[in-house]
Amino acid sequence: MVPRSSAATAARERPYTPRRMDPRLIQGAVLMVVGYLSGSLPMGVIVARLSGGRDPRTVGSGRTGGTNALRAMGPGRGLAVGVLDIAKGAVPVLVAKLVGADDLVQALVGIATVLGAARSVFLRFHGGRGVATAIGAMAVIQPLVVILSAPVFFGVIWLSRYVSLGSLVGSAAAAGVLALMVVAGFNPPVVMVYGIGAVVLIWIAHADNIDRLLHGQERKFDFFDRHAA
Repeated sequence: MVPRSSAATAARERPYTPRRMDPRLIQGAVLMVVGYLSGSLPMGVIVARLSGGRDPRTVGSGRTGGTNALRAMGPGRGLAVGVLDIAKGAVPVLVAKLVGADDLVQALVGIATVLGAARSVFLRFHGGRGVATAIGAMAVIQPLVVILSAPVFFGVIWLSRYVSLGSLVGSAAAAGVLALMVVAGFNPPVVMVYGIGAVVLIWIAHADNIDRLLHGQERKFDFFDRHAA
């Protein structure tokens, strides 16, 4: 039996070996940073500069998303911005899925893309509303949610001509549909981290719209008016 004093001396003399960080934590952190940077790419500004179009920040709400891009540059380039915004949400989550990240990490990566879209590091933490980017992430997490909630989104816009109202109601509907998917067993409960987190970020990004809606001052959208305010 080793004397207690000898054991204590051996413990003090044993070289310190730092505990290795779990590679999955490192992978998850890297994926979330990539997701945020991808979401931060201001596609409206990029398309405007590459094509010689009007910067979407100079019209409407001053945001960089597809609605303002359509106002500033017309339907062709506005549609391109919308598609690119969807892609910048879908690609990071798809990459997370392909490298074997678990459902929670995929959900957090999705949230990171939406945060980047609304608070872009490349635009001094300004940006869009994050709706198209959230759609892209959701299309990877559960594509049926996008399909089933799309009629709500477009229907509200068609009836009210308020894109903001369609985005608010549509995002809430998407979270509700995702919850039903969880109850039905199509997705694990952890995906609701994304469902709830994305909706919270979208509604925060629409704070000024909500205020204008409540006071009857919100801008109605006219597809044919490129310079509508």
